[in-house]
Amino acid sequence: MTLELKDDERLDYLLAENLRIIQSPTVFAFSLDAVLLARFAYLPIQKGNIIDLCSGNGVVPLLISKRTKATIVGVEIQERLYSMAIRSVKYNRLSDQIKMIHGDLKEMPEQLGYGKFDALTCNPPYFMTPPSGDTNINEHLAIARHEMMCTLKDVIQVSSQLLRQGGKASFVHRPDRLLELLMLMREYQLEPKRLRFVYPNESKEANTILVEGIKNGRTGLKVLPPLYVYDSENKYTEEMREMLYGQEA
Repeated sequence: MTLELKDDERLDYLLAENLRIIQSPTVFAFSLDAVLLARFAYLPIQKGNIIDLCSGNGVVPLLISKRTKATIVGVEIQERLYSMAIRSVKYNRLSDQIKMIHGDLKEMPEQLGYGKFDALTCNPPYFMTPPSGDTNINEHLAIARHEMMCTLKDVIQVSSQLLRQGGKASFVHRPDRLLELLMLMREYQLEPKRLRFVYPNESKEANTILVEGIKNGRTGLKVLPPLYVYDSENKYTEEMREMLYGQEA
């Protein structure tokens, strides 16, 4: 299939899923966090509706498409990233399953409907915007990393509005905002049910958290075993190799 790449865009592999994705070092390139989120998330297998917020170049919708036959909607506010996602979806011949929307996530409940989704994923901006406005000078990267277009509260509130009763929301974030995240989830009826800490290796502190909540679920949080990215030889652990490269790894 003919593919149009713009400026410094490149076509990379999602090896475990045998897919290709458009990336740009100056606009957006997904991180390991997206892979962790896609593997952590609960997904309806045969049918249902899934939504991914803060989709960037569409990496999470692409990754989860191999684990579900459900319809997937991705929402991205930046037009350039939305364009990359649309072209990647089309290149992988997944347009029948994945629909990308260029828009503000805060408008999605009104636009798409309340309580319409069975599962939701989100890799939101991690950092509050400094009062001085001292963010990354690259606007695309600044919006992706800092809460310039949406806050964590916005993300949790909208997630609750979009999910049906019993629907599951999965988030990836940073440990230093764990308490805030859990408090917001409870405030907006997303009862925290699963939590996993991700560590660079066994000798370092956790630098990533994965959290799942259920819309109006019963109380009871399960802390899963830790996930280590690298082993003592600074190589990917077996679990990480499988996530990145598939079973054959």
